[in-house]
Amino acid sequence: MRLAALLLLALAAGCSPKPKVLRVCADPNNLPFSDARGEGFENKLAELVADELGMTVEYTWWAQRRGYVRNTLKEGQCDVWPGVATQVEMLATTQPYYRSTYVFLTRADRHLQLASLDDPQLRTLRIGVQMIGDDSSNTPPTHALARRGIVQNVRGYMLYGDYAQPNPPAEIVRAVDRGDVDVAVVWGPLAGYFAARAEHLLTLTPVTPWLDGPQWPMVFDISMGVRKDDLELRDRIDEALVRRAADVQALLKAYGVPAVAAPAV
Repeated sequence: MRLAALLLLALAAGCSPKPKVLRVCADPNNLPFSDARGEGFENKLAELVADELGMTVEYTWWAQRRGYVRNTLKEGQCDVWPGVATQVEMLATTQPYYRSTYVFLTRADRHLQLASLDDPQLRTLRIGVQMIGDDSSNTPPTHALARRGIVQNVRGYMLYGDYAQPNPPAEIVRAVDRGDVDVAVVWGPLAGYFAARAEHLLTLTPVTPWLDGPQWPMVFDISMGVRKDDLELRDRIDEALVRRAADVQALLKAYGVPAVAAPAV
């Protein structure tokens, strides 16, 4: 009997399930969001959620270029994208874990005090904007400035950038720091993180109006996204985010993410 019991224990140990894995889609060169060393806040968020769910993190690394979702989540290479716009059409998304805004980024020693897209200074200042590519899919501030006829004094910095360099989207922040442009209109989390590492003191001011016309918001809710048919995982992540809400907010604050309240409608 004793020998049989020992054999059963040995078999049970040999057949024990492997630790559950949270398979995360992430860019290996995209701070402050993620990088291959796990230093981005989306890396930390994934680890926090996985810990809450009793899972370990496994990454599928893929540069966030066009076709990112198609080549990662939809190919079954990974199961969750930690930083995606809430209710984006192609995915099922959690409740938002933060809300942030585009900001005017300037050097403090310039004392420009910009806040509105309607500020007349924008017609003469050198302005940096984040660009994606063709005009139909560029960032909201780019469209908002063009709608006002502010084009000739605008310089584009590619959101994708030179991937051979570290954290290519950060070039627009470096341009403000160097004085290549007078002001840049930058997505808040990127601006906040790299402004803290700039040579000069930089000022971040939320862009107003928060909604420029019916289709160009400056404020976005951000969630974790999964495949549309993976609602069970989405709901489990939602519950983990609620339970660890204080830790999530502390993480965002540590990375300089500018948080904003829900816009007044």
